[in-house]
Amino acid sequence: MNRSNGSPSGRSITRDGSGGSGGTGAPAPAAASDFLQLNTADAPRGGLADWLARQIRRAVARGLLPVGSRLPATRVLAAELGVSRGVVTEAYRRLTEDGHVAGRGRGGTVVVAAPLGRPAPEAGDSSRAGSEPGPLSGEPGRAGGEPGPAGAADRGLFADPDATDVFDALRAAPARIDLSPGLPDLAAFPRAAWLRAERAVLAALAPSDFGYGDPRGTPALRRAVGRWLARNRGIAVDPEDVLIVAGTAQALGLLAILLRAEGITEVALEDPSSLGLRQHLHNAGLATPPVPVDAHGVRVDALRATGAPAVLLTPARQFPTGVVLDGARRRALADWATREGGLVIEDDYDAEHRYDRPPVPALRSTLPDHVAYAGSVSKLLAPALRVGWLLAPRRHHGALVDAKRFADLGNAALPQLVLAHLMESGGLERHLRFLRRRHRVRRDTMIEAIRTRLPGAVVHGAAAGLHLMVTFDAATAARTPDDTALATAALERGVKVQPLSWHTQRPHGPGLVLGYAASTPTDIAEGVGVLGELVG
Repeated sequence: MNRSNGSPSGRSITRDGSGGSGGTGAPAPAAASDFLQLNTADAPRGGLADWLARQIRRAVARGLLPVGSRLPATRVLAAELGVSRGVVTEAYRRLTEDGHVAGRGRGGTVVVAAPLGRPAPEAGDSSRAGSEPGPLSGEPGRAGGEPGPAGAADRGLFADPDATDVFDALRAAPARIDLSPGLPDLAAFPRAAWLRAERAVLAALAPSDFGYGDPRGTPALRRAVGRWLARNRGIAVDPEDVLIVAGTAQALGLLAILLRAEGITEVALEDPSSLGLRQHLHNAGLATPPVPVDAHGVRVDALRATGAPAVLLTPARQFPTGVVLDGARRRALADWATREGGLVIEDDYDAEHRYDRPPVPALRSTLPDHVAYAGSVSKLLAPALRVGWLLAPRRHHGALVDAKRFADLGNAALPQLVLAHLMESGGLERHLRFLRRRHRVRRDTMIEAIRTRLPGAVVHGAAAGLHLMVTFDAATAARTPDDTALATAALERGVKVQPLSWHTQRPHGPGLVLGYAASTPTDIAEGVGVLGELVG
């Protein structure tokens, strides 16, 4: 349930998943780690060290931690789980005595042995998912795309979201403060670490490494991605099944070629959902019947009703609402996929960025035969790298490799090898921890600014990600029925935002989607203040 903090001036705000009784501060961090999706809430009373050792043993047996994998430093894992360092040290000691791991001094603790067989997943693994409440605002408002009080000419570049160059135009539009969603903190790019990794890679390359390579991607990056996904997203994957692509955009393009070849013309899409994703699917000649999202995620009953044989989802953190697909919906989705042979395209766009909730397992981890999983480093490092990955059901892998081969012969090798070095050395995980601390401060600044300066606002999706979705109470929505006019007025004042209606296909109340990763706390507060003045 959303919790609203009232104030004498009538302002309200909702912190999804924050708990408490309406305080404005950030809630205590979840006692959970991305490493193996560990969550101390799952541990029995007492015996934390035994529980931790057991979870790592199981991960080794399942192949999530193959021989040679390095375990997190005891200090880091203890901090993430909210336990004493002694708990982790004791768990590692037991694993060492068992012969599963061994200390390598400055090289850390690594897996040295694994059983021949792999146990079946524990009962309940397929449905364990965090739940972040975040129901959509039910206030009446204009239908997405219908003109409000301002005419289309007054709404400038926001007037036609179907224009193919609309995002190019928005990026090029001058603004003092950019609160666009989907924009990572480019100033935080780890230049020094990248340069060190690049020098190390170049020093080790043989002349033959500069020739044409495997269109699937370099073996080094495919191995590194496999280990990263096993550790951080709970996905057991053979590196042979990893396809390196030029970001999620190319992943969608390759999947569209596959789907059209199979006679598929529709891919159902969450509503609301990313305008950019919708544009890519439309450009590929695929229709996108909308499927409503509620507090539990996509409505699988509505998905069935569309008759679409495929669906594109953002289950770990739905864009733009921030809702997590809960366990019951995951089971219903699995039933739809297995009974009807449906294909789920999972866009795992910013799952690493979380602050107040446990990690949410990827759908691919429990439904590999029906999920095409797409991820990238665009939100973690920079979109300019154009590096991502696609894991498809094995029956589709060969066709996708062929499509990639004829698209571009494969991604550039040098950035792949540098990224693999960062992943394997622990540099990428260190960068992620740095970003989480930085983003938490910026998120909290935006939430406080909305609470104090944007009347009638309701915030969704605050527990994770790089953006917030804002809707308005009934009174404010009545005064501001056209969110494209509001976004246009904000841009004229030097503040760049996106209207919620851009991301909807069905009628929906007005709202905004606000990014906080790329702006300083000072700019965030000032930008929200401008929005507050415009709303009145």
